[in-house]
Formats: sequence, C-alpha cells, structure tokens
Amino acid sequence: MDMQLVAEGFAFPEGPIAMNDGSVILTEIKAQRLTRVTPDGTKTTLVETSGGPNGAAIGPDGAIYITNNGGSFEWLDNGGLTIPGPTPASHTGGMIQRFDLATGKLTTLYDSCDGKRLVGPNDIVFDKSGGFWFSDHGCSTPEGRKFGALYYARTDGSHISRQRDHLISPNGVGLSPDEKVVYLADTNLGRLWAFDVAEVGVLGPPAGFAPGRVVANMPGYQLFDSLAVEASGKVCVATIINGGITAIDPDGSYEHFAFPDLIVTNICFGGADMRDAWVTCSATGKLFKARWPRPGLKLNFNA
Repeated sequence: MDMQLVAEGFAFPEGPIAMNDGSVILTEIKAQRLTRVTPDGTKTTLVETSGGPNGAAIGPDGAIYITNNGGSFEWLDNGGLTIPGPTPASHTGGMIQRFDLATGKLTTLYDSCDGKRLVGPNDIVFDKSGGFWFSDHGCSTPEGRKFGALYYARTDGSHISRQRDHLISPNGVGLSPDEKVVYLADTNLGRLWAFDVAEVGVLGPPAGFAPGRVVANMPGYQLFDSLAVEASGKVCVATIINGGITAIDPDGSYEHFAFPDLIVTNICFGGADMRDAWVTCSATGKLFKARWPRPGLKLNFNA
C-alpha cells in the first residue's frame, strides 16, 4: 500500500479527524491534548484536555466531542515504544467533553449515566439525527476488569442512555451506511460485534445469550482498537500486535493491511474521493497517510 509519514513525535496519537481544510485533528492520549496537524506535518496544540482524550468527532454544531478516559492508563516504555499499562489508583472515571473550535472553550458534557460514573469513554460516532454512540472501554483493576458499555447521548446534555452493559473491553464504534447497525470492536476479545438499531438511539433486544451478533473473531492473539467504516459497508478496525488495519466485510470475511507499528489505534477517511486514509501508529507516535483501495464512508458532520 502506498503510504507516507505525515508527522511523528506524538504522545500516543488517536482519534483522527480529517478536516475540510486538509488538516487532521487528533488526540494525544498520553500528552492529554488535542492537536492539529497540517499537510506539511506542522503540529499545533488546540487544547489541553487533562485525563486521557481518546476518541474525537465533529458534531452537528461544528464542535469537537471528545471521549476522555479520565487517565485510565499508566504509560510504559518498552524499548522506545510507548505502551498503555494498568489503570493508576488515582483514576476515578472518564467523561464526554465538548471543545468549541471557534471560542476555544472546553466543557464537560457527561460524566455519568443513571447515577453510575463513566469509567473510560473511548470512541465516538454521530448519527444523522445529531446524536452520538460512544463506547466505554472500562478499565483494569488489581482484582480484574471493570466492565465496559455502549451508550447513546445527545449533544445538548439532555439525554444519555446505556444500551449495552457488561461488555469486556469495548473500543471502536461505527455505523453501517444505512445506520441500521452499530459496530463495536472489543479489544481483548479481538472481536467485531454488530448491534441492530431498533430506533434512533435505541438498540433492539439481544437474541439469545449474546449481547449482539458476532461479525468476526481474529485468530491467534490479536487485539482490536478503534475503527472507521467504508462506503461499501466494510468495517476497518485498527489492529494491535498484528499491527495494521483489518477490513472486515459484514459477512465476516476480512483482509489485513500492515502498518509499521505494533499498536495501530485508528483510521479516518477524507479527501475529494474519500480514499485518503490517515492512520495513527501509537507505539511509535506517528501519523501516516495512505491511499485506500476503496472510498471511506463520509461522516455526517465535519468542519
């Protein structure tokens, strides 16, 4: 695959957004900031977020909505690679933040649902109605894991609902082109789930004992991170250990595109033909741009 290094020196980059002006805005989880990268590789800090800014997306009002895990990782250096480690004892939970690009104001929109604290919000996608689905990755504890969940919320702070609970390690989240399916990647299981949408912001009841439909399980030891969807409906999931992007068809078949990093965390699409793909390679702190073989799905909102 034809790829080029756009910029490096990031502190665990994630959550890339392809902007209309050709720049990319991404999160730096370890550095706790939102950064703009221009096509020539120039980096500008937009805002210091605190916590752990993970996913990011443009909402219907042109603001950036951030899934902040609240600092749910300690950071390890393994031979020069940045590796997310266990959750520090100081971690109390995460939040959904709103960053106004016009004013520079950062606010917290949600930090709980039905009286239960959000643990580690991770990834986010907006539907056509202007609401958003987001994953809560949960976190590690000395005794084991706190479960994660899948949520739906509104940008005005009026509604947040937990649509699936007791998930192992939910990470990447996306919508099928017709928005009838929410896709969710589980990191530790190396699994892509599909959940049928009954109505806007509401999932249909699970069939049987499973919380949703299993689209694909990766063989061997591979971990899943965040994702983006192609215009064709294929789901492109950032893959850890087997570093790269795994493009999964709804029927479960898949192909793998390798990138030069052990921890590939996310992909976004843009450009005139939606075939420009930006990929965050986080262990080495790099952002790559590649020509994808097929166009990505145009997101509902951009700026």
